[in-house]
Amino acid sequence: KSFVGSAGRPASRGRPAPEGKVSVIIPVLNGGRWIREAVESCLDQSWPEIEVIVVDNGSSDDSLEVVHGIGAETVVVTECATPGASAARNSGIGLARGDYFQFLDADDVLHRDKIGSQMRRLAQAPRGAMASGAWARFRHSIADARFLREPVWRDLSPIDFLVSSWLEGGGMMPVFAWLTPRGVIEHAGPWDESLSLNDDGEYFTRVVLASGGIFFSEEAKGYYRTAPLTTVSKRRDLQAAESDLRAAQLSCRHLLAANSGPVARRACAAAMKRVAYSTYAEHPGVSAQADRMVEALGGSDL
Repeated sequence: KSFVGSAGRPASRGRPAPEGKVSVIIPVLNGGRWIREAVESCLDQSWPEIEVIVVDNGSSDDSLEVVHGIGAETVVVTECATPGASAARNSGIGLARGDYFQFLDADDVLHRDKIGSQMRRLAQAPRGAMASGAWARFRHSIADARFLREPVWRDLSPIDFLVSSWLEGGGMMPVFAWLTPRGVIEHAGPWDESLSLNDDGEYFTRVVLASGGIFFSEEAKGYYRTAPLTTVSKRRDLQAAESDLRAAQLSCRHLLAANSGPVARRACAAAMKRVAYSTYAEHPGVSAQADRMVEALGGSDL
């Protein structure tokens, strides 16, 4: 994405959980249609010590009105004038008072025990470990979501997690799947505000490598909305393609700085091959750059 641990078995509910406040950071840009469901899924968490920080990133719809209408004392609403979800998340981190960080997009939803189950897993983990969880796609109702097991749904060392993800798992783990201690977030550094598409992939490559290991919780479920509307993740313009390429380049650089062995190089080649594939039709120049990196890394059979 082997790591000493229980290989994904959920922690017993009788085990003590670490104490600490969890800061949930939600950037929103014209997400009024879904933001209430996202925020309420945080307020309904079984873990009691939670603050929700909603960062408006220039919405022209009723997003702010919807959030203010929820009327919860634990919800902080702020604005970020710098465009981009990365800038909004950095703004939220600056305001957060929590010991752990949970990121969530404005159109996604958390299971009620998502955070609690991960806190119980971290009670068994060494200092500096972070928690991962299961996720599924949905369009209209989370009742329709189907969880399809992935190779990284287990306890792993940081390097093994990245290698497994890029070689076997398709390279995707939504931002909400993680629960991360403040110390790891601070060590990894801020979100890269120059990136748009795949900014989360680059960011969590750094976070994973800054951690003491990945502890998976089967019960920590999140729901990724597949909406028919235009989102950053669906953009196909040149700026998005170039961001995807640069994010992959940076991610590979981070991994190879930690481990430059042949398996890590193959994982990086697979990550670059995905960029070449996703950009070749609309942006052949970007695709060609990615393909040259694939060859420089030794090639990929993906």
